Amino acid sequence: MKQLIIVTGLSGSGKSIALRALEDSGYYCIDNLPATMLPSLSDHLTTVHHHLVAISIDSRSAAIESLPDNIALLKSQNVDTRVLYLESNVETLVKRFSETRRKHPLSKDTTTLAESIAYERELLGNLGSLGHVIDTSNLSANTLRGWVKDVVSSEHAGLTLLFTSFGFKHGIPLDADFVFDVRCLPNPHYDPNLRELTGKDEQIKAYLEVHDSVQEMLSDIRAFVEKWLPCFIMDNRGYLTVAIGCTGGQHRSVYMVEQLSQYFQSQQKVLTRHRELK
Repeated sequence: MKQLIIVTGLSGSGKSIALRALEDSGYYCIDNLPATMLPSLSDHLTTVHHHLVAISIDSRSAAIESLPDNIALLKSQNVDTRVLYLESNVETLVKRFSETRRKHPLSKDTTTLAESIAYERELLGNLGSLGHVIDTSNLSANTLRGWVKDVVSSEHAGLTLLFTSFGFKHGIPLDADFVFDVRCLPNPHYDPNLRELTGKDEQIKAYLEVHDSVQEMLSDIRAFVEKWLPCFIMDNRGYLTVAIGCTGGQHRSVYMVEQLSQYFQSQQKVLTRHRELK
């Protein structure tokens, strides 16, 4: 079966980087394909020797609103079609456009950059619900490339459970389906001997595991995910993203994500991300 990945999302969110990462992973890539050409893409795919194809579609494409119907058509034609939607917060997008001195593709003489970004977000509507969303806010290019490769290297059938740690002081991930706040738990940051470590280190694990509140919180989150996971599987979701946040995203949230990933990996495909760890 041919496999097609459609990369879309906000301008400046990293679509070109994602497409290059897919090319490095063996995909035949087509940049900025008009959405109107999607219905005829199935016939083209049968004539090429590439089984892995990736295309990018942006908000300037004609008939972008028809993308969901065209994706459904491709799937009915036995093309394994996946959507990768890249998102980012306004502050990051404004900074990127300012640094590169590029003009936003939807900008006009009468609109500001922030207004153009808001209009594009509205124009793309619910396209993120068609597939896997990656929030690229404050991500380096290397990190984004790694995340994209992780997504495409995972099994393509069924649901992938994605656990991500983050720091609230850097903002809540835009791609999270569920967000859990663990800032109420004991914080290793206040111990000078533990401050530079992370939730992956044995000393941090030992510090957190002796506190009943930590184990109770971990048990409650695990039970919640375990209870509702079957509903998302029945809904034919490709990914379910569970975000765990503490203050800086270095100790408590990392520990929680590591423990949850270890627990669920025996029963589900699992990906793990630590947004604030370099």
